[in-house]
Amino acid sequence: MTRCTPPRHLPTALLLLGSALASAMPVAAQGFGTAAALGNGVLFLSESQNPYLPGRVHLFAPSPTGWQLAGALTAPEPAPLDRFGRSVSWAGGRLLVGATSVDSSRGAAYVYEQRGGQWSQTARLVPAAARAGESHGRLVQLLSPDVALVAAWGAADGRGAVTLFRRANDGTWAERQTLSGSDARPGDFFGSSLAADGNRLVIGAAQRDTSRGVAYVFERDASGLYAEVARVEGEGLTRGAAFGSAVAILGDEILVAAPGVTRSTGVVFRYRRDAAGAWAPVGQITPVEAAPFTRFGAALERVGDELWIGAPGANGREGRVYRYARTAEGTWDARETLSHPDLERGSSFGGLIVPGPEGVVIGIPGDDNGMGSAVVFASANGGYTPGRRLFVESEAFSPLTGNKTDCTEGKVDHFGCSDVDLLAFLPIKTIGGGRGINLNDIWGWTDPESGHEYAIVGRTDGTAFVDISDASNPRYLGSLPKTETSPTSSWRDMKVYKDHAFIVADGAQAHGMQVFDLRRLRSVTSPQTFTEDAHYDRIHSAHNIVIDTTSGIAFAVGASSGGETCGGALHMIDIRTPTSPAFLGCFADPATGRQRTGYTHDAQCVLYTGPDADYAGRHICFNSSETAIGIADVTDPASPRAISNAAYPNVGYAHQGWLSEDQRYFYMNDELDEMAGSVPGTRTLIWDLSDLDDPVLLKEHVSPVTSIDHNLYVRGNTMYQSNYTSGLRIFDISDPANPVPTGFFDTMPVGEDTPTFAGSWSNYPYFKSGTIAVSSIGEGLFLLKKRERPLVP
Repeated sequence: MTRCTPPRHLPTALLLLGSALASAMPVAAQGFGTAAALGNGVLFLSESQNPYLPGRVHLFAPSPTGWQLAGALTAPEPAPLDRFGRSVSWAGGRLLVGATSVDSSRGAAYVYEQRGGQWSQTARLVPAAARAGESHGRLVQLLSPDVALVAAWGAADGRGAVTLFRRANDGTWAERQTLSGSDARPGDFFGSSLAADGNRLVIGAAQRDTSRGVAYVFERDASGLYAEVARVEGEGLTRGAAFGSAVAILGDEILVAAPGVTRSTGVVFRYRRDAAGAWAPVGQITPVEAAPFTRFGAALERVGDELWIGAPGANGREGRVYRYARTAEGTWDARETLSHPDLERGSSFGGLIVPGPEGVVIGIPGDDNGMGSAVVFASANGGYTPGRRLFVESEAFSPLTGNKTDCTEGKVDHFGCSDVDLLAFLPIKTIGGGRGINLNDIWGWTDPESGHEYAIVGRTDGTAFVDISDASNPRYLGSLPKTETSPTSSWRDMKVYKDHAFIVADGAQAHGMQVFDLRRLRSVTSPQTFTEDAHYDRIHSAHNIVIDTTSGIAFAVGASSGGETCGGALHMIDIRTPTSPAFLGCFADPATGRQRTGYTHDAQCVLYTGPDADYAGRHICFNSSETAIGIADVTDPASPRAISNAAYPNVGYAHQGWLSEDQRYFYMNDELDEMAGSVPGTRTLIWDLSDLDDPVLLKEHVSPVTSIDHNLYVRGNTMYQSNYTSGLRIFDISDPANPVPTGFFDTMPVGEDTPTFAGSWSNYPYFKSGTIAVSSIGEGLFLLKKRERPLVP
């Protein structure tokens, strides 16, 4: 597959330099395929959603080998998350760029012009009455080089507004008019879509009435101002139809898409003006390949005399674009289905359609696991030929290796910290991850012969192995790819037993359990692509794998997608001979789990040595089962039994937990309570398990940060929590009921510690060296060391 990457050298004529032009070096690409413009031999592709870089609009120029990267524009005062490039429009030598998050999210639209080979910002368009949070620039359109429309979905409490600006002869731009629906209500998002033709303008408000949607027709008078002349809505639509998500005008006909109709199959409504001047329905355009979630009509565009309709959910979310031609009878007939030879499931081809003189740009916003790309279809002999997929390579951070870096004044490089030092940082790309690949879970292995320490790092496309024996100079050894027929997965989990790694993935179809002999890493001198040593296929997908190393039994939990699933609870596997795993049985407590199947999200299974003498020497599993903690005796896999279960206040999702070393206490996290707003900060549940038949919630420890707590582990009197956007948080639990924070390292150095699914996924704190290996979803592998505070007499 050919990719467009930044060239080392470009002809001088293509080097578009200027004060507003950013370097053409590779950067992280997030948001590609969601906004584009094409004109005068320049292709503009936006990258507006990279959390680490200011938004930018990349410029591509034609060459004998196709479109080549030629530079990038940024906002006058670029800042991460400014959303510069959220929308773009081109007309007559001018480029209009929306930036929704600048100025406390008032937003703005910037006008750029090319003069003498240089690009300069010549105007900034913001309504005088704009307020923080309105996000002006969410959609922009140049009706001509001198007339601009700037939409703000958040204006007037979400009613939405579109502001018209006009350029005077002296080059200044003035606000002329603010448009909104005559019956606008909060939450309408007027300005969801725009289409203009001559003196006519159609504007969608797709969120109106719980996303049933509506569209408005405006006509321009002799003074150049617009007046609403009609309001149209789809016949018989229900909530979620999203009527008005896309609109188009072709002569005497208005077309309005409703991609949410019929379980998101989608339909396009047609309207014409009757003799009395009213706009009346004249039919519908239905999908050629109708199926739920096709989202037919998500993009709608006039291309010459044709109508192009995007269906980004078609064919398993690969996406399709359909060309329609008008018949002599005035109906629309599909004449061609457009695709691309390299599409994969989830690509969402057709999420954007932008015509221009050099061809038609089609956005592929789901490409490369959501990073996005675009392709230009060139016209030839009445047909259209696709070019290469275009994007810019992703890079947010460089590796930090060679020496330990102390946490000084609350920082290590970009990363916030306290009493935790950085041994090394490896970005995802340095441990085998390609574009759009993220990390997930992590575990570790210490070679019993050499004492070498290894991090086993889950990626969305496989598992990476890193020798961290010299933790400041880690060595990537290679990867075990995901099971060949399985898709990339956000969830991959692994544990170790008898020098073998056991690896599962969730939402991964028939992935099964991979078994890998870690002793093979001893002789690796350069990165390799490994193959598995054994495969267990009695499960397909599984959310986690749990191992009781004293019994040699593995427990697949959260199993789904087929295979022997045990209701999503404990699927027990004999791994005493690691390369010959064998099914042993199921355990499920139907009193737990959201569907009352006993579904278990994660667990810890141990030989019990805790305070409850009734269960001494038994093999016990402590289950985080969505709605409750569950405790089970699995000593005899043929007849496991539930011991007890217990719920707790403000349950969001009982996610994961770990025992204190004396097995009296169980520290558990709830993954959804912070997001639901049911707790004031990151909450850790502390269970007293002195009596396994009656677990007692001893205390709720609430941190001042508000991030979501994810995986936590206990070593000695220390608890290590990976709490997504606030990174690794370390607590002293010498007093078990009252954890005391003793350090942190924030692996995601942008934004606040908001309750979202980004940042640190997990950690492994059990290496003898004291190295703490931490995985961070979009960043990479961190190797950290807790700084010991001197004892105070």
